[in-house]
Amino acid sequence: MTKGLEWMLIAMLSLMVLLVFGNVVLRYGFNSGITFSEEVSRFLFVWVTFLGSVLLLRDGGHLGVHILTGRLSPRGRRACRFTSDLLVFLCCALLTKGAWHQTMLSVDNHAPASGLSLAVVYSATLFCGVGMGVILLNSMYRLATGRMTDDELNPGDVEDAL
Repeated sequence: MTKGLEWMLIAMLSLMVLLVFGNVVLRYGFNSGITFSEEVSRFLFVWVTFLGSVLLLRDGGHLGVHILTGRLSPRGRRACRFTSDLLVFLCCALLTKGAWHQTMLSVDNHAPASGLSLAVVYSATLFCGVGMGVILLNSMYRLATGRMTDDELNPGDVEDAL
């Protein structure tokens, strides 16, 4: 599943680069342009950002303060990780709820240049909230059942940070 998301991310980023580069060449070289290029590129940028954040959470790449957790006992690390995952999950639930409402409100609104429904743009936030929620539920389950390794609890070495 994550390989599919990675390929989607690559495809969206490639299309975005092609649209922007093509529009710049047409604008400065031929005094014309692709009407919908700027708008679709902006929509793709939104999707790339939200897809990337889901994949980054899966890889444990989001910002963390490991200098604190590195000094805790293994039990303290687990409690800290569970609390953190739970709080982020609650934020994702709020994000998902708001994104759902915004997506439903935007179904009949269309972008001026491309004619795309604005629900396409807002559904990126919905996808992000659900995707991150699933990853966090899996993390909390693995933590509660003892399947999470100590390296996953504190990926950074405290001595390297000092």
